[in-house]
Amino acid sequence: MQKPEPESGRVDVSEPASISSGIAERYATAVFEIAQENNALAKLESGLDELANVLADSADLGALINSPLVSRDDQGKAIGAIADKMGLMPVLKKALGLMAEKRRLFVLPQLIEQLRAMIAEQKGEVTADVVTAKALTKTQSEKLAKTLEARVGKTVKINATVDDALVGGLVVKVGSKMIDTSIRSKLASLQNAMKEVG
Repeated sequence: MQKPEPESGRVDVSEPASISSGIAERYATAVFEIAQENNALAKLESGLDELANVLADSADLGALINSPLVSRDDQGKAIGAIADKMGLMPVLKKALGLMAEKRRLFVLPQLIEQLRAMIAEQKGEVTADVVTAKALTKTQSEKLAKTLEARVGKTVKINATVDDALVGGLVVKVGSKMIDTSIRSKLASLQNAMKEVG
């Protein structure tokens, strides 16, 4: 009788990701509904943009929200101080405090993403995540937004990031659709084609 082969060591990360997404969605729904009732979606959106920028630029904030070594109390105080300094609206500040208290700050990136999607839907917009090898100029960004608007039939908000590993070209993701015209992906395709020939 053959022994069962040991598992390859692969870990299924889809379940934790969906759990995080579910947690973020519950907080996002509550924050969105309160902001909507108070006609404060524009203020919420600008606060989210600022929070996303700080999260992207600050390794310390990333460590704070993900570290199991930082106590709930310390996380709560730190995120409260950050929210005060940024002038975030009370409902968002309160949600962040509650997330710290419940040890849920690790879903902050998903919370921002969910809230942005809810606000965009309310405004009849879609967000296009665009990754380029070099930063887009204002003109390029506007041209790309117009092209995408013609395709999707909605107002498009560009969320641009730079990844010089792309070499050139760009990767655009709108909803579940992805367009990859990067040189890196073309080189990968060429490499795969050459493997098949050899």
